[in-house]
Amino acid sequence: MNRQAQAVVLFLVGGAMVHAGTTDLYLRYVKAGLQPLVVGAGVVLIVAALATVWYERKRASTGPSKEVHVHREPRVSWLLVLPLLALILVAPPALGSYSALRTGTALQAPLAYAPLPSGDPVRLSLVDYAGRAAYDHGRSLGDRRIAITGFVALDGKGTPYLVRMALNCCAADAQPVKVGLTGRIPPVIQPDTWLELTGTYTAKRTKDPVNNGIIPFFDITEAKPVPTPRDPYDESWNG
Repeated sequence: MNRQAQAVVLFLVGGAMVHAGTTDLYLRYVKAGLQPLVVGAGVVLIVAALATVWYERKRASTGPSKEVHVHREPRVSWLLVLPLLALILVAPPALGSYSALRTGTALQAPLAYAPLPSGDPVRLSLVDYAGRAAYDHGRSLGDRRIAITGFVALDGKGTPYLVRMALNCCAADAQPVKVGLTGRIPPVIQPDTWLELTGTYTAKRTKDPVNNGIIPFFDITEAKPVPTPRDPYDESWNG
């Protein structure tokens, strides 16, 4: 591509990043805390594109200093723009049950257990509940009623899990944290359905067949479907 074509591509990439960073689209790629960097990078690319166009026009207005041979670029090179249009027009789905069942649980022992917040039920992130259940053996949970939210994954035997994909930086490093389900499990549940579950701690646990990590269980007393959250990834995990 010539410089003007490169400027167009730079502008489209920058515009796509600004669009993603100023809407919820960026949450499909990176954690929420990186929003300023996404927007800032997009602005830099747009400025670079405009500067390139300005430089090329200025050089053209002064005339060539020596004879140059211009070669036409193949038009097929403009197909490079199509992925950028897809980024702008199509929001990719968040990672779900397919990825979760093919990756071992990333649950790790927490450094500390903060006091439970007030409320009945007490609302915890799935990662927080799983860490307390697996490594504190439920001592910090007591007999409190707990509410957790995640999406459903069903293994090859039909065993249901509630899952959140936890990430450090971006979707490329997302790993699942899984909680097995027992108690009043809904009679019909579909993979990737988001549920809010209310229940209590249970000492039941199993091992993840992928990496032998601990999968604690949750004893359900009530379940209800909920919309996919604005941010489908769980940032409370610091793996």
